[in-house]
Amino acid sequence: MTLRGFIEQLKETGELTKITKPVSVEYEMAGIIAANGEKPIMFENEKESKIPVVAGLVSSKELICRSMSITKEQLLPKLLDAIEHPVPAKLVTEAPCQEVVELGADVDLTKLPIMRYTDKDGGKYIASAVSIVKDLKTGARNMCFHRLMLKDRNHFVARIVEHRGTDTALTNAGGELEIAICLGNSTAVLLAAATTLPMGVNELSMANAIEKTDLVKCKTVDLEVPADTEFVFEGKITKEKVTEGPFLDLTGIVDRTRQQPVVEIKCVTHRKNPIYQTILAGRNEHKFLMGMPKEPTIFKEVSKVCECKDVYITPGGCSWLHAVVQIKKKNADDGRKAIDATFKGHGSLKHCVIVDDDINIYDPHDVEWAIATRFQADKNCVILSNQPGSSLDPSGDLSEGKKATTAKAGLDATAPLVTIGKGFSKVDYVKVDLNKYL
Repeated sequence: MTLRGFIEQLKETGELTKITKPVSVEYEMAGIIAANGEKPIMFENEKESKIPVVAGLVSSKELICRSMSITKEQLLPKLLDAIEHPVPAKLVTEAPCQEVVELGADVDLTKLPIMRYTDKDGGKYIASAVSIVKDLKTGARNMCFHRLMLKDRNHFVARIVEHRGTDTALTNAGGELEIAICLGNSTAVLLAAATTLPMGVNELSMANAIEKTDLVKCKTVDLEVPADTEFVFEGKITKEKVTEGPFLDLTGIVDRTRQQPVVEIKCVTHRKNPIYQTILAGRNEHKFLMGMPKEPTIFKEVSKVCECKDVYITPGGCSWLHAVVQIKKKNADDGRKAIDATFKGHGSLKHCVIVDDDINIYDPHDVEWAIATRFQADKNCVILSNQPGSSLDPSGDLSEGKKATTAKAGLDATAPLVTIGKGFSKVDYVKVDLNKYL
């Protein structure tokens, strides 16, 4: 459902906290969101803006599933099917996101409730918008997340990760490229934007496969955007570079400063009475949006080598660097094969644990029990040196000008098929109805 549709649902169930007292976007709003446990919240009276702000809508798997009208059990299969069978979206001529059009001198990004999260921030940031570009060489569309630092009335500074889709398209275009930035999106759009798809596959088609996502042509650039998004910022990535950062990354650690491209905004379109969606950088919403789309890609690769039952990108591993994979073991080497496939399914992953299907992968105590009772470091640990890593990992090799590298480890915490000595299964007590005895 749309952002607005989900907000209305949360209002009806009494799950949306409303803040009507004056709140500043300078640190105070972020503190309130954090103090509220990242539960759904709406601010109706910001000191610096007249636009209401909503947060916490995708802070748990339960909320994410409800926003797409599915169950937790349906989530991974739904994402996997959308990845494998994207559906081109319908193009419409009129859309809610273009109810109001602001051009030229009317563009003023400083009127938006753009937050400053911590006193370490290099400026005010948007962390919840998705960016859409077209590679002029291949014709392929790409939708992804770029954090945006406010520069002035009509300029952002975008953090563009090297050697990824936007960076490649920018290089192919000679250093300048049209861009559309969408803020206030459905969960389907957010998850699709966070998913790495094969070259040439449009993430918006994945979003449409999850749930109906109509598109509309932008007013001033040759790009299509979700018709129901709240805001669209149209412009171009320029050749000018300035200092971007510091800012919190996915690990909750302050990222370093870099020279990054300036984005010039020439047109802003939005819905009447628009709603500004924000997330807390480095916290649950950020983690779920980034990590969850990697679960189906790992599931797909592991399923090629053994029977995969479930995958969990763990919050403790920053929802990016650690995964627990549940398999139904049938062959002695299934665990080792699953380790190799897991790293193939998520190239930035650092550590993975493979467990049997009697282990609850969402319970860290159960996973630790499997490691304690079924794992031998000299036999069941796979260590890989000098591997492609993630720029989010502060302990990796993050030398300027080259891709991040790291060491990786896979733990096969599955039980041997042939038991020698003690067994590997827990014995439980008889189940009773305690009410009968009290």
